[in-house]
Amino acid sequence: MATPFTHLHRLLAMTTAVTRRWRPRSLLQLVLLAFLMVMLPLAVLMFQAGQALSELSRLADISARQAVEETRRARNLGALALEMERGARQYAVVEEASLLEIYAERVREFRQLLAQHALMLPDDPDVQALREQVDELARLPELPMEAFRQRLDDFLPFARHIEAMRQATGARIDARIDEIRVRAEVVQTRLWWQTAALVSASLLLMLLFTRLIIRPVRQLERRILGIGSGAQTGPTPAIQGPAELVSLDERLDWLASRLSELEEQKQQFLRHMSHELKTPLASVREGSSLLADGVAGELTPRQREILDLIDVSGGELQQLIEQLLDYNLLQHQQRFTPERLDIATIVKEVLAKHRLALLQKEMAVSCFDGPLVWQADRTAISRVLDNLISNAVAYGEDGGELEVRAHPRHDRLVVEVANSGEPIPPEDRPRLFEPFYQGRVRRKGALKGSGIGLSVAADCARLQHGRLELVDDPRLAVCFRLTLPRQVAVSDTPDEKRASAIEGADARS
Repeated sequence: MATPFTHLHRLLAMTTAVTRRWRPRSLLQLVLLAFLMVMLPLAVLMFQAGQALSELSRLADISARQAVEETRRARNLGALALEMERGARQYAVVEEASLLEIYAERVREFRQLLAQHALMLPDDPDVQALREQVDELARLPELPMEAFRQRLDDFLPFARHIEAMRQATGARIDARIDEIRVRAEVVQTRLWWQTAALVSASLLLMLLFTRLIIRPVRQLERRILGIGSGAQTGPTPAIQGPAELVSLDERLDWLASRLSELEEQKQQFLRHMSHELKTPLASVREGSSLLADGVAGELTPRQREILDLIDVSGGELQQLIEQLLDYNLLQHQQRFTPERLDIATIVKEVLAKHRLALLQKEMAVSCFDGPLVWQADRTAISRVLDNLISNAVAYGEDGGELEVRAHPRHDRLVVEVANSGEPIPPEDRPRLFEPFYQGRVRRKGALKGSGIGLSVAADCARLQHGRLELVDDPRLAVCFRLTLPRQVAVSDTPDEKRASAIEGADARS
């Protein structure tokens, strides 16, 4: 039983040595090598099984031939003994000399067959007795007739010994069959162990080559995911594997560098465009402000109406430029600084920025009461609230409602900004937070939106390990929910943490 495991150990050692010394240069070579190495133990198993079956077949054939020959010889010995007795008794009756010649011929044939049979049963007592008796019976023709007739009774023990010899022959044949059966069981057991060992070796080789093939593929998969998500920042280790996969890794390096260049060009374009747009816009807004102050003379009501439109459109354009700057900044800055803030105060500050727009749309605003202290990044949460309220002003209905709700929990803060108006179509919801995506619902006003406000808000939420999502509200058409986990600043002392918990409990009550 130790032999199959020894073969398995040698096979694994040989495979490891071959793998270390020679690596396939192509995926086709690796697959062909894997096929050959996996089939090798199975081929050895088939060869050994064929050898064992050939051996058993040969033993069975020899045993069958010997059994037939020995059985026929034993039967012939019995027939010759019967003819000898019949010839002797006939001679005792008719006293014809030709019968003695036939008798002597049968004795000679019997001796020859008995000598052959004695090779199979060398130590059998009945065979020895038959040899002695056939010598005595061969001397019968030399005796006088009276003595000849008296010795005819010697054929009775002679027949008994022949019958005993036939039984011994049958027992010998049965013993040989039992030996073949035992040998077959041993061979079968050996084949089972060899099958288990060699099939296990094939499975191990399959796992080994599967790992050799799958490992570089998974490395490429992680590389592609890293390139797609933008998480890959430093150099990656080179892939060790077939030439096709190594070449693909090199092409991914080229693709990653090319994407980095394009991303840098995009960021540079956004920075330059935002700067170039802010400079003339500042001049336009300054000029409209001077006209509104009457520097160029008194304005008619119609002129003041046009000037107000210019000023409002300039403000909206400035807001779009600031959103582009925020988007560009979030692509590079992935850190935030949590501090203790009163969320209610920040919401009121953001609402104050949009007071004129809310009055112009005659929207009814309701906000939760403070104070509500939470650990958050001031700039990030202000951007989220500013974009959500700006979105509500741009897409909400005139004379509608705007609600800002807050629900502090033990481990998170939930802030909801909901407004009445046209609901967002279901086909727009999956891509709602993608940059520069604009849905089917059009913005109300002269200036078209950029489609990055919600993307900036979602990025600011993720920056604080939170999330921004669109939820269903039973009363208002559009409801955005901002969820922020509880953050603990490094500088917080136990007393400050306890005070924060008390303030949060007061807000919930």
